[in-house]
Amino acid sequence: MNKCLQHAPGYAFSGMREDLYVLELDEMQQSAVDLEDPTHLFFDYTRRIGDIIDRLPDGPLRVVHVGGAAMTLPRYVHATRPRSSQIVLEPSTELVERVRAEAPLPPRSGIKVRPVDGLNGMRSVRDGFADLVILDAFDRARTPTELTSAAFVEDVRRALSPGGVFVANLVDRAPFTRVRDFVAAARDLGSMAIGVEPATAKGRRSGNLVIACGTLPPAPFGTPPPMEYRTFSGRAVADSFGGGRP
Repeated sequence: MNKCLQHAPGYAFSGMREDLYVLELDEMQQSAVDLEDPTHLFFDYTRRIGDIIDRLPDGPLRVVHVGGAAMTLPRYVHATRPRSSQIVLEPSTELVERVRAEAPLPPRSGIKVRPVDGLNGMRSVRDGFADLVILDAFDRARTPTELTSAAFVEDVRRALSPGGVFVANLVDRAPFTRVRDFVAAARDLGSMAIGVEPATAKGRRSGNLVIACGTLPPAPFGTPPPMEYRTFSGRAVADSFGGGRP
């Protein structure tokens, strides 16, 4: 029997199984955590980000997560990249406390949660610290505008190590105005690739678009079947998502 645990206005944990919890915010599923197997990434966009993580150079990573929710991706990095150093920027202390109570992080995980918003938290990250920055933050089902601005992208650039990668999860729909503006702001970070579900790419509905930029590995999203995921890289990014204004 599924269970739902209320823990803050607008939030809920729903147990699909005894060991699987889904965090809901404003009637939108934000995170899914498999407590028995943190490498099980339930949502498709998290699986695509997991693909990028898997293709980065071997060994521990230094990661900054802008947005924490139920800490799905920090747990994944901990499980697949032991001894990684991770910083999570999550301003909701109520949410963090409830996550720790209902879906606790593994002991000695190396995951440090800072109770600060992404804009101010990124400013405090030291120069060249991060091998990977992941933007997965929402306010009322949208990524805050200040976290897709040219100023924020410049702060990410400062915090990235040489060869670092910036990954952003944005929710948008055709004609993808927010994604186009973000692409314009981030295009100087290096190579860029975008992954999107086919229905969203065809303009049928809004959905998650995962944008990766920086020193990208070959085939950063792997080789998902086209009917499951559309990927754009190189010239195709400019052709399909160009024309924005940072």
